[in-house]
Amino acid sequence: MAEAVPVDHAPKLDGTLNDPLWLDAKPITDFRQREPHEGETATEKTEVRIVYTRHAVYFGVHCYDSEPSRIIATELRRDVSQDLDDHFEILIDSNHDRRGAYVFEINPLGTQNDGLVVEEQGGSDGGDFDRGWDGVWSSEAHAVGDGWTATVEIPFTTLNFSHSLDVVWGLNFKRFIRRKNEEDLWSAYRRTFGITKVSQAGELSGIKDIGSGRLFIVKPYGLAQYDKQTGQDPKFPLTGGIDLKYGLTANIVLNLTGNTDFADTEVDLEPFNLTPFKVFIPEKRQFFLENAGVFNFDIGDQDQLFFSRQIGIDSVTGQQVPINGGARLTGTICRTEFGFMDVDTRSSGPNPYANYAVARLKESLWAGSYIGVMGIDKQSGDLLDSFNQTGGVDTRLVFFKDWFVDAHMAGTQSPGHPSGNSDVGASLSYRSNWVEGKFERRKIGPNFNPEVGFIELTNTNETYGDLTFKVRPKISGIRELQFEGFILHAPDTQGVVQTQEWQGTFRADLNNGGYTDDDIADVFTQRITTPLHIYKNVFIPNGLYHFARHQLTYGSGQDRRFTYNFFERFGGYYGGTLNEFRVRANYRPTAKFSISAMETWDRFRLPLPNGNFSVVLASLQGNYSFSRFLTFTSLIQMDTSNTQAISANVRLRYNYRPDSDLYIIYNVGTQFASIAPANPPQVRETRFAVKWTYAFAP
Repeated sequence: MAEAVPVDHAPKLDGTLNDPLWLDAKPITDFRQREPHEGETATEKTEVRIVYTRHAVYFGVHCYDSEPSRIIATELRRDVSQDLDDHFEILIDSNHDRRGAYVFEINPLGTQNDGLVVEEQGGSDGGDFDRGWDGVWSSEAHAVGDGWTATVEIPFTTLNFSHSLDVVWGLNFKRFIRRKNEEDLWSAYRRTFGITKVSQAGELSGIKDIGSGRLFIVKPYGLAQYDKQTGQDPKFPLTGGIDLKYGLTANIVLNLTGNTDFADTEVDLEPFNLTPFKVFIPEKRQFFLENAGVFNFDIGDQDQLFFSRQIGIDSVTGQQVPINGGARLTGTICRTEFGFMDVDTRSSGPNPYANYAVARLKESLWAGSYIGVMGIDKQSGDLLDSFNQTGGVDTRLVFFKDWFVDAHMAGTQSPGHPSGNSDVGASLSYRSNWVEGKFERRKIGPNFNPEVGFIELTNTNETYGDLTFKVRPKISGIRELQFEGFILHAPDTQGVVQTQEWQGTFRADLNNGGYTDDDIADVFTQRITTPLHIYKNVFIPNGLYHFARHQLTYGSGQDRRFTYNFFERFGGYYGGTLNEFRVRANYRPTAKFSISAMETWDRFRLPLPNGNFSVVLASLQGNYSFSRFLTFTSLIQMDTSNTQAISANVRLRYNYRPDSDLYIIYNVGTQFASIAPANPPQVRETRFAVKWTYAFAP
C-alpha cells in the first residue's frame, strides 16, 4: 500500500527532486525483479514519491544507477516504443476495478508514451499497453550523478476522476534497465504476470478533498491539401472537422467525431503476400485506436469479430473512404464493461455509403475472467449486399492463475446466405515459467461472413495443439531456451483436406536482448481452390500441395546503438522452391537522429511459365527530433512487384501544446495497404497536406 500526501501547490516540475515538497512523501522502494531473476531484489535502487493537489497527482521518480554513464536514452519522439531505452512506467487503475488501467511511460529524456490496459491485455504489438489512447500530462527528466530522476504531473481530468472521499487506486510501477535487460516491478512481478496484470497491482490511498476531475476536451482541426490519384484530376480540398471527448461520469466516456480525417496517420509498410489468406495489418488511426480494447473479440489467432480497418478503408485497394462522423460510448457500470460505436461513411469510388453500428458488453466474473456479447450491424448502399449482421458470445475463464479457458460462438447474416454462417470454438491454455500449452477446436461454416471483422479462412473444422518447454540453463550469455512444437489440422466442414501444418522450433533468448528463432521443420499441406496470384502474370494453379520449409533467424543485442536482425526461410513452395531473406538494421547515433533500413529478397523457382523471378521489398526510414515537441520523419519504400516501385512519405510534426499539433505531410504512393489475398493492384496518390489541431477544455 502506497500513500499520496497532499500539498498546497504543485512541486517544481523540472525533472529533479530538489523541491522540498517531495520530502513530505514517503518513498516507495520495494522493487523486485520479474526478469531475469523472478522475485529477487532489483539490482539498482528505485524510489517513487507521490503528492497531490486539488487538481493533479504528482510522481517524483529517482532511478539510481551504479553506472550512470551506461544509461541508455535515445528516443525523443512521443508515442513511440521505448523498448530500446531505459524507461519507467506508472500504472493507475483509478476505478479500482482490477480489470483495466492507464499507463504512463517516460525515459531519461522525459519523452512520453501512454496507453491503456484493457481486461489485463497488453498492446497488439506485444507491448505492455495499447498505445491508442493519448492523455494530457506533463513530464521532465534529468540525469544526475547517481542515475536519473523524473517528475510527472497527471491531471485528474486526464483520468476522468472526480471522487473525493476514501479514494483507493490500483497502482503499479515498472522500471526497465536496458543494458541489463532487467525488468523491476513494485507488484505483480511473477514472470507470467507483468504490469498488465492489473488484478495483482498494489494500492494507493490518501487522495481526498479534490476538485472536479471531469474529462471534457474539444479538438477541432483544419486541413488544406493537394491530392492527385492515378487517372483522376487533382483536388485541392480545404476542410475541417472536430473531435470531442466528454466524461459523462467517472466511469463513462463519450467520444464524438465529425468529418473525420486521418491525414496524419502513419503510412503502412507495403506487404507482399505469399499466402492464399488475407494480410492482417494493425489499426493505426487515432479515433479507432482509443479504447479499442473494449471492442476486442478474438476468435482465433489473428481473427477478430470486429476489425476497425474495415471502416473507412477499402480492404482491396487500400483507398480511404470518407467518414461523415461517428460516436463512441465506453465505460463500466458495476461489473459490466460496455462499448457502443456508430460510424457513417459516404460513397467514394466503388464503395457505396454505409453505416456501421457496434455494441460490446462484458460482465466481469473473477480476476481476469469475463463473459461477453457483441453485435455488429452494417447497412450499405450496395443493392447486392445491402446489409451484414454479426453477433457473438464469448468468455474467458481463469483458474488457479495459470489455466485459461476461452470459448466463443458467433454467426452472421447476409443477403442470400441463410445457412453455414456460424463460427464456434474453444481452447484450453496453460502458462508457467517452464511450460506453455494450448489445445483448440474450432469450426467455421462456409458462409460465415463478418464483413466488419477479419478472418483468414472459412469452411474449416480446425484442431490445433501447441506445446512449448522453457529452460534457463546456467550458460553464460543465455537467459532462456525454448523448444516448441505445434500441429494444425484444418479440413473443410465436409472432411476434405484443406490446410495442415506441423512445426518444430528452437529459440534462445540472450541476456543482452538478442535472440535466435529457428524452425527445424515447417511442413505444409495446402489446397488451392482459386488460382493464387503471386506476381504479375504468375498464378499458382488449383491443386493439393505438400512442401516443407526451414527457418533461421538471429537478432543482435538490444543494448547497442546499432542493432540488426536477419531472417532466412527456405525450402519447397507450391511445387517449386522459395528462398526468403530479410535483413533489418537500426542505428541511433544520438537522441535526435535515428535511421533504420530493411530489405526482403524473395527468390522463386516455380514450374510455371515465367516462374523464375525475384521480388525485392526495401524501406529506409530516417527520424530527426529537433526537440521532444518538433520531429521530422521520412520513409522511402520500394516494391519491385509493383510497376511503380517507389513510394515516399515525409512528415513534420510540431506538438505545440499538449494534445495539439501542426502536421506538414507529403506522400507519394499509398497510405493504407490492402489486406486482401493475392496481391491486388494498389491505387497510387500524390498528396501534400497541412493539418492543424487544437485541443482545449471549455
